[in-house]
Amino acid sequence: METVCELFYAEGIRAVGIDTVVERSGVSKSSLYRTFESKDALIAAFAEEWNRRYWQWWDGVIDAHPGAPRAKLDALFKGLAAQISAPQFRGCPFTNLVTEISDRRHPGTAIACANKQEVRRRLRALSGELGVRDPRRLGDRLALIMDGAYGRGMTLGAAGLELELLEMVELVIGV
Repeated sequence: METVCELFYAEGIRAVGIDTVVERSGVSKSSLYRTFESKDALIAAFAEEWNRRYWQWWDGVIDAHPGAPRAKLDALFKGLAAQISAPQFRGCPFTNLVTEISDRRHPGTAIACANKQEVRRRLRALSGELGVRDPRRLGDRLALIMDGAYGRGMTLGAAGLELELLEMVELVIGV
């Protein structure tokens, strides 16, 4: 799975064939197909693994700031900037997946879309912890800022991104 995650993320889902996965992972093709009945099943497993990793990261950031919703938000956006600044950054894996596979019934796409919905739900909940007048609206705006940061990182790079993100969060919260 580690090889699949690296390959699909770095090179793209459509660009990586099963033969490449077999070659780079050292797993036989028959073994691979015993575990994953098709490339679509492998794509779904890739999405699920990224989803697991993402929530593990998120929960680690949030859990480090109990009872401090503003600190949680700042840490999330600082962490996001750090992810985008990493040399291996190639965009949001969920957005990339949906861009490559637009069929919303595809199991991988469904996981990617569910991740984005959960991000929005969690940001709405964090906004509620802040005690703002409209936590739903703030959460939606923060989710949009997150997605925009991924796009900006892909097109313009990460230089100055952390400061811009934190300023934008402050502006949207109204502090």
